[in-house]
Amino acid sequence: MSHTPHELAEEFPQQADALHRLKQDDAHFAKLCDSYHEVNRAIHRAETNVEPVAEDEESRMRRERLALKDEIAQMLNAA
Repeated sequence: MSHTPHELAEEFPQQADALHRLKQDDAHFAKLCDSYHEVNRAIHRAETNVEPVAEDEESRMRRERLALKDEIAQMLNAA
C-alpha cells in the first residue's frame, strides 16, 4: 500500500489547466475538489497512523475518494 497522497494535479497531469480553470469557474466542481482533498487527507492520515481508523472506515473513505475522482474526471473530460 502506498502512503503517498493522491493529489488531483498528479492524478490528472495533462488536464492541470482545465482543473485550475474549472475550480475557479464552477462552484460545484470546486466543492467536489475540496471534498476530494478532505477525504484524501483523511486517508493519508489513516495510512500513516497519524489518525488511525477502523479498516471498514478506511475502505469507506477510499470508495468515497474514488467516487469523487470519477465525477471530477467526467467533468474534466466534458470541459
